[in-house]
Amino acid sequence: MTRKNLFLKILFSFCMIFLLSSCSKREGNVVNMYNWGEYIDKEVLDEFTKETGIKVNYETFVTNEDMYLKIKQGGSNYDIVVPSDYMIEKMIKEDMLEPIDKSKISNYGNIDEKFLNKKYDPESKYSVPMYWGTLGILYNKNLVDGEITSWSDLWSEKHKDKIVMLDSSRDSLAVALLKNGFSMNSRNKKELEIAKKDLIEQKKSILAYLVDETKDNMLAENAAIAVMYSGDATELLDADEKFEYVTPKEGTNLWFDSMVILKDSKNKENAHKLIDFLIRKEILKKNMEYTYYAVPNQEVIGENELVKSISEIDDEYFKKMEVFKDPSDFVKEYDNIWTDVKAD
Repeated sequence: MTRKNLFLKILFSFCMIFLLSSCSKREGNVVNMYNWGEYIDKEVLDEFTKETGIKVNYETFVTNEDMYLKIKQGGSNYDIVVPSDYMIEKMIKEDMLEPIDKSKISNYGNIDEKFLNKKYDPESKYSVPMYWGTLGILYNKNLVDGEITSWSDLWSEKHKDKIVMLDSSRDSLAVALLKNGFSMNSRNKKELEIAKKDLIEQKKSILAYLVDETKDNMLAENAAIAVMYSGDATELLDADEKFEYVTPKEGTNLWFDSMVILKDSKNKENAHKLIDFLIRKEILKKNMEYTYYAVPNQEVIGENELVKSISEIDDEYFKKMEVFKDPSDFVKEYDNIWTDVKAD
């Protein structure tokens, strides 16, 4: 081998070492987050990157089921995901989540105890709450005759073609179940059949099944009544006094969306750092003011009168509220019902 060839070989080796080192550094200096749409102030992520040097790759999903399927199919490379309560329960059962190392979460004390150790994650071993809220009905007082107080109002003929329902199988089915006095976690086939028939009948007179587009339709007065999550409703209450938000008398869903780390995450250290950052009080406040969703800290909630007013729940009504449970193998029944409703 000539000196020239030897030199080139050594140079090539050094280049490869440098390139591999650089790639490794880039891969190790990121965190990949999968979250709901319009669910975080992007300036907060920029602030995290500026402080830590860790880049946040951020993508969004529309429903828990969409998120679950994408991760289950593999190849997504996400580190942090923000599922709802029942989906967290399901992901724990399927060994998809990494236990949270609380020694790495210095701000964990900012999470009020009332939001921890729920049935979907009894020891808060796998999840850190990000937001919580209720499911209710938002209506335009200028376009609706009288008050809305019950889920059954969504079946009233006088509101024909004015209503937007949520394009979400669990939420819409819950509405129909609660309307009839059933548990929104019902596995009773007779009860579910009644709920299905109600949704099919209602479909003839509603405007549409929507999710993120609901707010724009309510603001534009294309719709007068909408089933909405409390945070989205709060945003519209802030936008115009013509809106009213109610949690119907029959009871409703109390939900939690929490941060989890996937078991196959390649950036677990960075994931812990981002979770710790996002539950700082000042960051909780920024995200709450951006999303209008209640955060798991009463002190922070108290700094926003509008969010506070929507998130105040008296003890009697609290007893009527349910948290979604993982339906496990019964999910096929729910899926079949939803398929029939959407197809009819």
